[in-house]
Formats: sequence, structure tokens, C-alpha cells
Amino acid sequence: MPEIEGIRIIAPDASSRSVSSIEEAIAVSGSHHVEVTYRYDPDLLPGAAGRPGNGMWRYRRLLPLGPGDIRYPLHVGGTPLTTAPELARRLGFSDLHFKDETRGPSASNKDRATALVLESGLRAGKQVVTCASTGNVASSLAIGAAAAGLHAVICVPQGTSPLKLQLMLAAGADVVEVAEGYTAAFELSRQAAREFGWLDRNTGVNPLTTEAKKTVAFEIWEQLGVLPDVVFAPVGDGPTLAALAKGFRELLLCGAKGRMPRLIGVQSSGLDPLVRRLHGEPPLAADTCGTKAEGIAVPDPVSAAVVLRDVRESGGTLLSVPDDDILAAANSLLAHAGICAEPAGAAATAGLIKARERGIVDPQERIVALVTGSGLKTPQFLPTDRRTRAIHQDLDELRKAIGALP
Repeated sequence: MPEIEGIRIIAPDASSRSVSSIEEAIAVSGSHHVEVTYRYDPDLLPGAAGRPGNGMWRYRRLLPLGPGDIRYPLHVGGTPLTTAPELARRLGFSDLHFKDETRGPSASNKDRATALVLESGLRAGKQVVTCASTGNVASSLAIGAAAAGLHAVICVPQGTSPLKLQLMLAAGADVVEVAEGYTAAFELSRQAAREFGWLDRNTGVNPLTTEAKKTVAFEIWEQLGVLPDVVFAPVGDGPTLAALAKGFRELLLCGAKGRMPRLIGVQSSGLDPLVRRLHGEPPLAADTCGTKAEGIAVPDPVSAAVVLRDVRESGGTLLSVPDDDILAAANSLLAHAGICAEPAGAAATAGLIKARERGIVDPQERIVALVTGSGLKTPQFLPTDRRTRAIHQDLDELRKAIGALP
């Protein structure tokens, strides 16, 4: 375990203060992001961190985790970085890569955070864990808690995808739908954790969630062999992008060669509070907000100040894209890259396309786009104008049905 140098609580308005322990940071009420920093040296570089093929735990020397065997039973991390040459050709990029985070136990990047939080909870003797979520965090926690022998209590906003709710319930979680929406669900979950002594897995406020997600940056670096020029990530609450920034910073502080990638966060134009804040624009009226990318449908992001800092310091930016473009990107990923992405998971790809159109990226740059969640949980958002045709067992009918082939 690296030596912790400092722990800071950063509020959405950018005010901050230091605390003495991770436990103290988690116990603080309200919405905030917790950032842990260490004393860095080359011996901590991921290449020396563990055995190849050990997934996320390969990097445990840069995680706030003491000695001892890993008790969490599910394999997490080690997801592929694919070049998807056909999609790259169609989009006009020469060095484009997709980090496919749909390959985990619950098919989203949330599995990394769940794994580290639950490993910590198992070591502390916790029995109940809670979170608030628009879907993927909750699904990940329900599946992870079941495998680890813990009980999950999950607060979701009313209107969450029925398929995701079914998955949580089938895994044995207690699920409540909060009528007042995501922010209220988040606050209720945090209150319950403090009142009942439950393990709090809520994104951002538990720094282990960010610490786990930063391993994506470590994997990208190892898989490419160099640091990328630009990385695109979807942004809801914000810790996914903040974790990428932290991971790349730590690589450089430990002696990795290269420079910080430009980080570009992507939101839906139907709900883009951070894009508007970055550009000094007024927020959308509450009655006009809405997006099909429910995984990033967060009106008051916990990690707002950290995301704004990280995109600015990296020379990046934040983009908003219409839902129609996000759905089109999801279809392109499935049709030309073999990656089935939910709308939120395809947002980075939609942002990539917009960035090229606006000249924000050079098609020759080394670019990575995160795909954060599987479309198998949201099949209703994979529309197509193609239809099946009913025929008899007859070759002539088959020829007529399919038309000319390439």
C-alpha cells in the first residue's frame, strides 16, 4: 500500500478541506468528491505491481489497500483495448482505440469501484452496503454484493430502466425507487449509511470508487505502450473522468514517459450541467432536462469542481451531443466495432465524432474512447430500420429476400 500524503474533500463549488482518514471523509454529509494523494516513486509503476492477468489487482501497490489476500471473488479489470479498424476507417481516424468496459461481471466500468469498495468492506466486517444509482452502479453492486456474501440496499430514482431493476432484484438486492429523483436517492442512501452503519459505496464520496476507476488509465498505458494523446469519457457525476485524470497523473509522477493526455468529457445536450458551467452558460430549466443516456443523467454532479479542473489542466474540454447522435454512435459501435453499448456508454464515441467535426482533435492523434456500459441492458435504444423477412425453404426466395450481396 502506498504511503498516503493527503486526503481532501472537494465540494461541487470547488471549496475544499483536508481530513485525516478515508473513513472520516466518507462520513461527512452532503455531496462532495474525495481525493487521496500518495508519495510517488518509480517502484510503484504498474508494470511492477503484480502478476500479469491479475485484473485490477495487478495495480494494488497504487491502491489504498493493505496486505493480505484479495477476498472479493469476481474477476474485474483487464478489459480489452480494441482498435476497431472498420469503425476507425469510417470515422476517418488512423490511431483510434476503444476501451471496452462492458466485459466485467455486470457489463460496466462500475465493477471496478464495486470490487474495491466491497474488498474494503469484507476486511472491515461489514454486512450491508448501500448506494444510489441511475442503473449501472446499482446493478454492479447487486451482483458484486451477492457474490461477496453481503446484502445490498439500493436507492434509485423513480423511472429507472425496468430491465436494470429486474437485474438488481434477481441478484437479491433490496431496491427502493425514490420519487424525488436521483439527488434525493443519493442523499437518502448516504443518510442511511451513516445512521445504520452500512458500507457507503456512493460514487465520489467514497474515494475507493475513484481509486479503482483510475486503473483504467493504468491499463490504457500498458496496453498502448505509451500515453495516448486524447481520451474521451462520458460524464454524469464525474468520477470516471476524474479517475482517468488521477491515473494518468500518477503514472507521470511515478516516472512514466510522455505527457498528460487531453481529457474530453461528453454529456447529453438534454442534461449537460458541466458543459454549461465550463462555458459560463445558464443551466437548463428543470422542466426541459432529459436524456435517454440515463447513466449520465445527473443534474448536480458530485465531482463537478474536480472534472472542470481536470479538463482545463489537461488542455481538454467538455462537449454536449444530442441524444440522436448518441444513439447513432451506439449503433455504429455495434455494427462496425462489435461492441454493444448503452446510450451513456456510447456518449464518448458521439463526442469523438463531434470533436473531429469541430477540429478539436487531429485524425492522426492517438485517441482512446471509453465504452462504459453494455447495451444489452437497454435493448430498446438499439433501433434499426432493418426487418426480418419470412420465406419458405427455397433458394429463389432467399435471393429475393436478401437482394444483392457485396
